[in-house]
Amino acid sequence: MEHTQWEVIPLCLNMKKNKSVLTNEELEPFRHLDACLLANAIETFHARLRNEGFIDSSVHCLFPRLPPMVGYAATIKVRGSDPPTAGGLYPDRSDWWDHILSMPAPRVVVVQDCARRPGLGSLLGVVHVNILRAFGCVGAVTNGAVRDIPSAEALHFPLFSGDISVSHAYVHIVEIGGPVEIGGLKIQPGDLLHGDVHGVQSVPRNIAARIPAVARQIADDDAMLISLCQSSDFSSEKLKAAIALTKH
Repeated sequence: MEHTQWEVIPLCLNMKKNKSVLTNEELEPFRHLDACLLANAIETFHARLRNEGFIDSSVHCLFPRLPPMVGYAATIKVRGSDPPTAGGLYPDRSDWWDHILSMPAPRVVVVQDCARRPGLGSLLGVVHVNILRAFGCVGAVTNGAVRDIPSAEALHFPLFSGDISVSHAYVHIVEIGGPVEIGGLKIQPGDLLHGDVHGVQSVPRNIAARIPAVARQIADDDAMLISLCQSSDFSSEKLKAAIALTKH
């Protein structure tokens, strides 16, 4: 049986200090950025290794037709495959809502399932999706399970999860506001996250405001190359010359 303690972990309210919060106008371009183009743009800044900064394929986008999700992470850890050894289940706790509201808006709830069998039970269903939307959340990410899928899709609430479950099982919160790890990506409260059909990645906040302009240049370069490849005037010589003109 899992050993858990019914204790409130101090909220990491200071973790977002020294991190610039983008204005809504600065965030808007990210809501229209394809995740692959965003990843390409981030790479040009050499802010991290190219095999870091994104969640691996163990976590899936459940609603691929929804537009990109962009928001600041609010983090919790849960367990659910065995009963808690103290306290109660998630309905007995509302203190994690305070942590959500301490993060800048828009917010993305990130749930790490630390259970012996991650994904056996789901914290996030139709009730919590509505609660999170009311708290200014624009999506949720978990290595565990979610449920009530049609209801979340009807609300246009993006879900990225490792699994789907019919039951809550014994889901209970074991930590609020600390660092989590989802699909190989380490996430701190306040990290800026972006997700679409391709998956979820973090956006370095120190370069975030400069990324859209770089992404536009890359998109223009790619469009030029694609147009050439689809042209009746295509040749390998022209392709080599065109690639030499690109900036990435």
